[in-house]
Amino acid sequence: LRRTLPDRAFLPTTQFAHPASFSRDRSPAFSIMGNTTSAVLDNIVQGSNFDREEVDRLRKRFMKLDKDNSGTIERDEFLSLPQISSNPLATRMIAIFDEDGGGDVDFQEFVSGLSAFSSKGNKEQKLRFAFKVYDIDRDGYISNGELFIVLKMMVGSNLKDQQLQQIVDKTIMEADLDKDGKISFEEFTKMVENTDVSMSMTLDTF
Repeated sequence: LRRTLPDRAFLPTTQFAHPASFSRDRSPAFSIMGNTTSAVLDNIVQGSNFDREEVDRLRKRFMKLDKDNSGTIERDEFLSLPQISSNPLATRMIAIFDEDGGGDVDFQEFVSGLSAFSSKGNKEQKLRFAFKVYDIDRDGYISNGELFIVLKMMVGSNLKDQQLQQIVDKTIMEADLDKDGKISFEEFTKMVENTDVSMSMTLDTF
């Protein structure tokens, strides 16, 4: 399974915290990031794996990404960064950050998305983020079609669709322990238990 689902499939996102790049609550605290209140930041800290200093640094990076000062980061603003746009799974990462499916990412979602990559994040948090990369429809399972779509993003034209489908079918067959035709989070966890996913999904600095 390491051959069919390489580690890099799960860990494409260290660039999101690159120093140079950077609550669906629409209150003024989020609309004008420069004036985010101390209480709001404290609440975000409590709900994340970051300390106050790290959250403040993330706030400054968020403001740089939010080019139109809307209080949210739109897909195009994310993709304007070469470090992100060059990532084959960039659109999936953005979709995961956008927790409520609103089409953009507010500061709370931004911190929440990066929180799994903190050194203080536990293994399950990191694996759940990796699982979400493949669970496109957010139903709690990875289907054959979803696995194909995400792996296609990774391999591009390097494999013919027929070859890729064979890899997908084999992966599903080996990972699907209860034989329901899809991969649950528990099955996903077992599938990658011998990889260094947790270690690789930790960023040194924010």
